[in-house]
Amino acid sequence: MTHSLSLWVGFNFLILILIAIDLGVLHKKSHVISVKEALIWSAGWIFISLTFNVGIYFWFGYESALQFLTGYLIEKSLSVDNIFVFAILFSYFKVKPEYQHKVLMWGIIGALIMRGALIAVGTALISNFHWVIFILGAFLVYTGIKMAFQKEISVHPERNPVVNLAKRFIPMSKDYDGDKFVTVIDGKRIFTPLIVVLIVVEVTDLMFALDSIPAIFAITTDSFIVYTSNVFAILGLRALYFALSGVLEMFHYLKYGLGLVLSFVGTKMLISEFYIISIPVALGTVAAILILSVIASIMIPAKSVTSEG
Repeated sequence: MTHSLSLWVGFNFLILILIAIDLGVLHKKSHVISVKEALIWSAGWIFISLTFNVGIYFWFGYESALQFLTGYLIEKSLSVDNIFVFAILFSYFKVKPEYQHKVLMWGIIGALIMRGALIAVGTALISNFHWVIFILGAFLVYTGIKMAFQKEISVHPERNPVVNLAKRFIPMSKDYDGDKFVTVIDGKRIFTPLIVVLIVVEVTDLMFALDSIPAIFAITTDSFIVYTSNVFAILGLRALYFALSGVLEMFHYLKYGLGLVLSFVGTKMLISEFYIISIPVALGTVAAILILSVIASIMIPAKSVTSEG
């Protein structure tokens, strides 16, 4: 499906307005975001996303609306891993809770730009070289299996070459200066360590995008649907982080569910030449896998899972 330039411009203008309201009005001053505020905030982003989904239904029809919803659900669920990593990074770099929102906000703005570029490249490749879809499918199946059997997410910022390069080549102060990325010392403007945190957040999201974007291409190759569903899921990621970062360890079976989701959509890609899995079936399957993994996590204590492993 092709879309007019005005539609792309209009959507991105809408996103810029939402980000401006978020940064300039709702979170103008740095503060510790409570779980209650994060839940309200997260519900707001979900409401905006689903409202846009209704708009997709009236503009482009039932099929496109289901594709958007499925892509949004996949991206939203896969972003859970981002939350684990963000929590580890903020702890390692000793970023105060009241400054974490600003890092995530600017990190997500950068992520939207990078993901937009990845989606453009992916769309071009699939359009011109259809066989690429099978490579992406095999990659997703492999990633899903790897995720399911991976014991835990391990992050070692001190070994990260990006961190080492940043510290070596960027003039930087020893201490933070509130939520500022740039400070003034002895009349000279230099970066604060917060810029390193932002860089690592950007690189981390880029790595996760290499999994999540191909997963949405398994649902649709319509670049507008892929892009918009991805954008809305990412915009709600900060709220999801502050709402769930403290309780994510409760959902110990979720990683198996996420691995199964990736393997399922990868398989959908691999068999697409001789068997088409409909979007309603794909949406129902993804939703069922995630719901069952959450229910299993609640009903079966973590100790039981540990003792089995």
